[in-house]
Amino acid sequence: MKKVISSILFALFFVSTFQAQQQNAKKQTNKDNTIQTQPKLIVGIVVDQMRYDYLTRFYDKYGDGGFKRMMNEGFNCQNNHFNYVPTYTAPGHTSVYTGTTPKYHGIIGNDWYDKEIKKSVYCAGDDSVQSVGTTDNAGKMSPHRMKTTTFADENRLFTQMRGKTIGIALKDRGAILPAGHTANAAYWFHGKDEGRWITSTFYMNELPKWVQDFNSSNQANSYFKEWNTLYDIATYIESAADQNDFEGGFKGKETVTFPYDLAALKDKNGGFELLKATPYGNSLTTDFALAAIDGEALGKDNITDVLTVSYSSPDYVGHNFGVSSKEVQDTYLRLDKDLERLFKGLDAKVGKGNYTVFLTADHAAVEVPSYLSSLKIPAGYFDGKAFREQLNAFLKATYKADDLIENFSNNQIFLNRAKISEMGLKLHDVQQAIVNEIIAYKHIDKAYTGMSMTQASFSTGIEELVQNGYNQKRSGDVIYVYDPSVLSYSLTGSSHGTSFNYDTHVPLLLFGKGIKQGKTLKKTSITDIAPTMSAILGISFPNGATGQPLDFVLE
Repeated sequence: MKKVISSILFALFFVSTFQAQQQNAKKQTNKDNTIQTQPKLIVGIVVDQMRYDYLTRFYDKYGDGGFKRMMNEGFNCQNNHFNYVPTYTAPGHTSVYTGTTPKYHGIIGNDWYDKEIKKSVYCAGDDSVQSVGTTDNAGKMSPHRMKTTTFADENRLFTQMRGKTIGIALKDRGAILPAGHTANAAYWFHGKDEGRWITSTFYMNELPKWVQDFNSSNQANSYFKEWNTLYDIATYIESAADQNDFEGGFKGKETVTFPYDLAALKDKNGGFELLKATPYGNSLTTDFALAAIDGEALGKDNITDVLTVSYSSPDYVGHNFGVSSKEVQDTYLRLDKDLERLFKGLDAKVGKGNYTVFLTADHAAVEVPSYLSSLKIPAGYFDGKAFREQLNAFLKATYKADDLIENFSNNQIFLNRAKISEMGLKLHDVQQAIVNEIIAYKHIDKAYTGMSMTQASFSTGIEELVQNGYNQKRSGDVIYVYDPSVLSYSLTGSSHGTSFNYDTHVPLLLFGKGIKQGKTLKKTSITDIAPTMSAILGISFPNGATGQPLDFVLE
C-alpha cells in the first residue's frame, strides 16, 4: 500500500514539475517573441502645418500608396489634438518626441525671451558649436535647450548606443529637436546660394561621404523648374479660386496664380530658399531621407534604429498662400506621392513588415482671417504695436514708470522684476493689474497671470492648455489669448499658434510592425505618441513623458 501511495505522489510531483517547466518555457518563448517583434526601424514623420481635414478634404485625389496606405493598412486616430499652447513648430516637434508639453520640456516657442540674460534666444541656437558643411552660421545649432529626452534618446540608451538615430528636415529645429540629445546626426537644408544639407559639430566634425555625395549631385538644383498643378487645375474643386485677394505670392510674379517658373523666380526669392516654399522641398527631403537609409544602413540589423523626418514645406506654403489655396492642395497631393515613394523605399530597403511609421503634424492652421471676414465669420487681426503703446501708457499713468515691461513675445509679457522690487511693488499685484487692463482690449479673449499658472491647477478648457505650455522658469508674467480666428499677421496667407481646434486638431496615422488596422474618434493627445513608440520597443518612456501609450492601436 505504501508503495502505491509513493508511486502516486511521485507521479503527481513529476506531472507538476513538467507542467511548471512547460509554463516557464512558454513564458521565455513569449519573452523572446516580444523582443523579436520589435521593428528594425521606426520612422517618425511630422508634417509642418497639417490640419486633420487635409486627409478628408483631398482624400478622393490621393493615391493608394501614401496617406491612404497608412489609413487602410494602419490605424487612424481621427480626434488627435495638441494639449497645450503655443502651437508652434519647435514646441510641436519636441512634444511629439518627448511625450510631454513645454511645461516640462522647456521649448516654449521657436524663440523666447531669456529672463536671465535679458535677450531673445532661438530654440536650437548654440554658439558653442560650429557649422559643418557650410561656413555660414546656419549650422551653429544643437538640442541643448531641450530639457528632457526623446524616445529616440531612450532607444539609444536601451541599446547601449548601438541603435542609430538620424534626424532630417529642411528646418534645423525640425531635424534637431526630434532626434534628441544622443542622435548620431541631424541634417537640415541650408538654402541661400548654397543649397546644401548641413549639420553642426555637436554631432560630427565632417559630413559623411554619402552626404557629401548627395550635395555634389546637384539634386536640389534640379527642382528649379516649373511648378504647375499635378492634375488639371479645374479639378481642384476642394480649394478656392486660383486668383483671389487672400494669398501672398512670390516676388517677381505679378499674379498669385499657377504656373510658377521657379528658375526665373529664384534670384528674387532667396535662391535655394525658394525651394522650401514649394512642394519640391518635400521631394528633396524624401530624396535625402532615402539616401540616409542607405548611407547609414538603417534597419539593416535586429537593433532598432530611428529615423525622424519632418516635411517643412507645407508650412512655408501655408503661410504664403493660406489654408484654402490651390497651392496648399497641390502641395499635399504631391506630398502624397513623396510618401508613397518613401514607403516603397522602406519596403525595398528594410522590408515590408520590418518597420513602423507614424505620421502627425507640429500644428495645424487657421483660415485666412480676411477671407473669413469676407464670409461674415468673426475674425480679425491683432495690432501688436497699438497694444504695446496702450499698455505702456496705462502703466505709466498707474505707476509713474515707463520701464516696467522688458519684453513682449509669444503672447506673453515679461516684466522688469528688478524695477518692480525697487519701487516696492508686489509682482503679483502688477501682473493682476495688467490682466485687468488688457482684458478690455480689442481681440483679447482671455488673460492670465503667471502666478495663477503656477499656483492653480486647471484640468479643462483653454486654461489647461495654457498651463501645459507654461514653463515656470522660462515663461512670462502675463499670458493673453486672442479671440477665435484672430492673428497678428499680414492680410494674406495664414498662421497658427492658438488653442483653438483649427490649430490643435492634427492627423495621427500609424502603420507597420506592431500596429493594428482600425480607426477611432476617441480623443488622443500629441503627447501619447512617444510613450506608444516606447511601448512598441519595450524601452523606458522619455524621462519627462506625461502622455500614455495608445494600447488600442497596438497588436
